Amino acid sequence: MGEINKSTFIVSQMDCPSEEQMIRMKLESYAQVKYLDFDIPNRKLEVYHLEGNEEIKASISELKLGDKFMGTEEAEPPVIEDQSKQKTILWWVLGINFGFFIIEMTTGWISSSMGLIADSLDMLADSIVYALSLFAVGGAISRKKKVAKFSGYFQIALATLGFAEVLRRFFTSSETPMFEWMIIVSILALLGNLISLWLINKAKSKEAHMQASAIFTSNDIIVNGGVILAGVLVYFLNSKWPDLVIGGIVFTFVMRGAIRILKLSK
Repeated sequence: MGEINKSTFIVSQMDCPSEEQMIRMKLESYAQVKYLDFDIPNRKLEVYHLEGNEEIKASISELKLGDKFMGTEEAEPPVIEDQSKQKTILWWVLGINFGFFIIEMTTGWISSSMGLIADSLDMLADSIVYALSLFAVGGAISRKKKVAKFSGYFQIALATLGFAEVLRRFFTSSETPMFEWMIIVSILALLGNLISLWLINKAKSKEAHMQASAIFTSNDIIVNGGVILAGVLVYFLNSKWPDLVIGGIVFTFVMRGAIRILKLSK
């Protein structure tokens, strides 16, 4: 197999499992990459590969996740574990995210909350990344890229519609959202995200215990907290503005995720 090297990267914006899946999709198509070891709580990625890492460094940088190359050293060939356990975990995480997409989208329309609708699209964006990562590797890479391209444009279209609706409500007299729905559903979505992160970390062979820093700096969890805060402000101020502001902010997260997915399709 040739001499195995281990290149270490610190990826500052790798704060939830969807970033892990993006990096996997980006690197697993390279023949020289033999194994990827992720440590999400510490934002660390170890790439086990054959000679030459320029292509690997360039590919990680393309994702614009705040990566920093720490160095390369010779390493023992990694012990490749059975992937079926990880696949099962990914299906669970995909189910949780897609389930909350449907719940938040439905309750968002019922309660007239743009914050919940935007958060539902954030959940959909994660679902797309997990679904893409469950595609067969190797022969299916071109099909995976086609799906990534379609998904990216689809997300951009949804986020654009969302922005347009936020602006419409901003400039017209629209009803104040039902804050109870915003708070209750966002707390449930927060729990869903925590369970997802716990499942992903539990799947690691080492004792990858969850650290508070990893949980509370995760983008998804910040978004959930934002919608809860907006719900509280809607109640105290009896105003639609907090919901519209958080909706607009979350749509930018969705747009950013869509642009990243489009990069994977190249």
